[in-house]
Amino acid sequence: MILNKPAYLIKEGFKGIFIHGFMSFASVSVIAACLIVMGSFSLLAVNIDALIKELEQDNEIVAFVDEELSDSAAAAIKSELDSLPNVKETKFITREEAMASFSEDYDAALMEGIDSSVFRHRYAVGMNDISLMDQTRDNIMKVDGIAKVNAHMELAEGFITVRNIVSVISLILIILLSVVSVFIMTNTVKLATYGRRDEIAVMKMVGATNLFIRFPFIIEGLALGIFGALCAFFIQWGLYEFIAGSVMTGIVGTFMAVVPFTSIMYPVAVVFFIIGFLVGMFGGVIAIRNYLKV
Repeated sequence: MILNKPAYLIKEGFKGIFIHGFMSFASVSVIAACLIVMGSFSLLAVNIDALIKELEQDNEIVAFVDEELSDSAAAAIKSELDSLPNVKETKFITREEAMASFSEDYDAALMEGIDSSVFRHRYAVGMNDISLMDQTRDNIMKVDGIAKVNAHMELAEGFITVRNIVSVISLILIILLSVVSVFIMTNTVKLATYGRRDEIAVMKMVGATNLFIRFPFIIEGLALGIFGALCAFFIQWGLYEFIAGSVMTGIVGTFMAVVPFTSIMYPVAVVFFIIGFLVGMFGGVIAIRNYLKV
C-alpha cells in the first residue's frame, strides 16, 4: 500500500507546513530569531576570547632586578624565571636598553644629565594565560634578586570578567531560547494534529503503529527547525559582516581585530543545524504524544 511508503509519510509532513502557513512562518521566524540572539552573544564571546589571547601576546609583566646585583648575576636570573609556571618567555633588558627605550618615548630634554645608572636591569615576562597573572606575579616576586614587579592586573581582569559574563549569558540564552523555540514549534505541530485528531484515532484503531502516525509530524518539525536554522545562519553572516565592517572602520578597529566570519562559519553552521534539528524533532515528538493515547 502507498501508506507504507516513506515517500507518502514525508509528503504528509511537508503538507502540514503549508496547511498552517502562518504558524509555520511564525515557527521559522522564532527559531531564526532565537538562533541569531544566541549566535550573536556566542560570537561576541569568541571575539573577546580572541582579544584576550592577543593580550596574552602583548601584555607582559615587568620584573625589576635588585640594584645591588651585578650584571652577570642579573642575567643569571633568567633561567629561574623561565622555569616558573605560566611563563611563556622572558627577555632580559639591560640598563642601557631601558634608557634607550625611555629616550624614544619622551622628550630629549628630560634625558639631560641622566645616564643608564639611573635605570634598573629588568625582565619582560610573557605569559601563556593572563587569567593567571596574579599567581604568576607572586611567583616572580619570590625569585631571589627580583626587587619589584609591575603587572597590569586591572586590564587583564576586566577582559576576563567580560568574557565570563558573556559566556554565562550565552549559555543561559541558549537554554531559555531553545525552550521558547520548542514551545512555538510544539504549538505549530499541535495545530496539524488537532485538525487530524479523528484520523489519528481511526488509524490507531485499525492498527497503525505510533511511529507511522508520528513520522509526518516529526518531518514537519524537522523541516521547520532546519529551515529556521538555515535562515538564521545567513542572517547571522550578513549581520556579523556588517557589524565587523563598522567596527574595523571605526576607532575600536585601531586597537582590536575582529575574527573573520569565514574562519568560524563552519562551526556556526554545524551548531545552528544541530539546534534547529533538535528543536524541530522534539517539537514534533512532544506535540503529538497526547493524541496517541487512544
